[in-house]
Amino acid sequence: MTSYLHTMVRITDPDRSRAFYEALGFAPGKESPIVRNGELEATNYFFGLPGHPDVLELTYNHDGRTYEQGTGYGHIAIGVEDLDGTLEQLKRQGIEPEKPPYTVSEGGSRLCFVRDPDQYRVEIIERR
Repeated sequence: MTSYLHTMVRITDPDRSRAFYEALGFAPGKESPIVRNGELEATNYFFGLPGHPDVLELTYNHDGRTYEQGTGYGHIAIGVEDLDGTLEQLKRQGIEPEKPPYTVSEGGSRLCFVRDPDQYRVEIIERR
């Protein structure tokens, strides 16, 4: 049997990235330092959602490197009960949607996108 475990993204500022995902409702979990040859190489920060621990892994490499997202990455999607309320809470923390909420098809769920500190897109879908 196959089960979904987590998604990993590389980050460049752990404090900003952790604050962003906590603002979206992710709960911080374990932190895992990666030590090779006696040196701290990276730190993995895990985040969960209710009933789903450790579904997001943020990896910070301590050597100062930067990353390019490339053209293959799309987005992470999360569901919320109240999109307008969620966006109001995010706005107070300086997080704005790319454009106002919309629906893809008539009668479909309202959604919008925000970007994390490393410009990864996160889709927020209203689930009532």
